[in-house]
Amino acid sequence: MNTNSSAQQKTVLHVFDFDGTLTRKDSFFALIRSRAGWMRMLLGLLIYSPWLVLMKLHLYSNEKAKQRVFAHFFKGMTTQVFAEECRKMAAANDDMVRPAARARLAELLDSGQRLLIVSASAPDWVQCFFADDMPLTIVGTELEVVDNRLTGRFKTHNCYGAEKVRRLEAVLSGPRSNYHIVAYGDSRGDKELLAYADEGYYKPFERNNESGKS
Repeated sequence: MNTNSSAQQKTVLHVFDFDGTLTRKDSFFALIRSRAGWMRMLLGLLIYSPWLVLMKLHLYSNEKAKQRVFAHFFKGMTTQVFAEECRKMAAANDDMVRPAARARLAELLDSGQRLLIVSASAPDWVQCFFADDMPLTIVGTELEVVDNRLTGRFKTHNCYGAEKVRRLEAVLSGPRSNYHIVAYGDSRGDKELLAYADEGYYKPFERNNESGKS
């Protein structure tokens, strides 16, 4: 995963997907299970299964399906209670982050590299997996809050697919040509991000499954 000579004289930025890339499983469903338990989670997902199936068939918006599920479990919750739910879930799933991924993050930070996570998950719970003083920027699906309570809606578009590139561009200081971007992803939702990067790595932290972008 060494950057090549084209990165010289440019700001090197390492951009990571979170769920499935840095982690072994999906943190959104882990949060639901932590909050509701297995039975209530399964019953809730069953209610929304028609929309979830249509989403898998690309016949229904990923964003709308995810928002329906999120609202079912968290609409009306205060931000304080939600923050505690996020911390509790992360503490109970500390082993969710792949050891190879943690090692890579530590290596990059030790060498002074700039790191960014761009995730379809909300920064509210992604941040809980990392130390508060870790110099790591997290961009994700923002949650709408009114009167200190979650509305169940998203404040931004679901940070998935092309939206990841738009959100990344929004945090760049100066033109794209000033950066050498190294991206890490694992799914269809990272396709545009990997294509946008100067170097793209697909499922880099899974054993025997690392390849660079040509």
